[in-house]
Amino acid sequence: MMIHPKLQTAFKQGNALKIISGLTNFNADRVAATVKAADRGGATFVDIAADPALVRMAKQFTHLPVCVSAIDPEAFVRAVDAGADLIEIGNYDAFYSQGRQFDAVEVLELTRQTRLLLPTITLSVTVPHTLRLDQQVQLAEALVKAGADILQTEGGTSSQPVHAGTLGLIEKASPTLAATYEISRAVDVPVLCASGLSNVTAPMAIAAGASGIGVGSAINKLNSEVAMIAAVQSLVEALSSVSRAYTRL
Repeated sequence: MMIHPKLQTAFKQGNALKIISGLTNFNADRVAATVKAADRGGATFVDIAADPALVRMAKQFTHLPVCVSAIDPEAFVRAVDAGADLIEIGNYDAFYSQGRQFDAVEVLELTRQTRLLLPTITLSVTVPHTLRLDQQVQLAEALVKAGADILQTEGGTSSQPVHAGTLGLIEKASPTLAATYEISRAVDVPVLCASGLSNVTAPMAIAAGASGIGVGSAINKLNSEVAMIAAVQSLVEALSSVSRAYTRL
């Protein structure tokens, strides 16, 4: 397993927080705002599109590890050359609205191709929520054998909350929480629970077996830098509270 050293402690403590600017977000100003908010709010690492120019820019604004997302192995090579610290096959949400889906065969092949090109970098792979839970588990096990160091869950785009407030937040997170519970019990690599999470459901993700969480739209939809930083801080506090709870047990 090749976990970036700055992430190892956070994964072990179950309080890793990844802030995601979006796989298809190439707007330099918006990416910069997200990176700055992650840095100043206390996140563990950031996840941006696999674009060399964005990587170089992000490195100017933060000392946090910079992860890049793509579904093109060659794009990872260029981004790593520009300074990316780790890579993520996934953050597929942007493609679902276009009718594009990813099956297990494609994700596994992308993983193998990427690992051949970049054999030593920390590799995270998202398990598509469009698969049945048992199929997600089978794919997760195969991905670890193919060289994945971290697995990420998703599901926020498929959930349709019927209630407002706290109950709605729990309903929205339920698909990714369910995937986290099942996958984390089947593999021995860190599982990052992502998609549809909030400060309400972040502790539930850790309780379900996640080593950390990934959050994107809850931060990116905000138009104020102060509000973005505050949102990151609230997630950090939510994760620290559950870590403290486990420490007391």
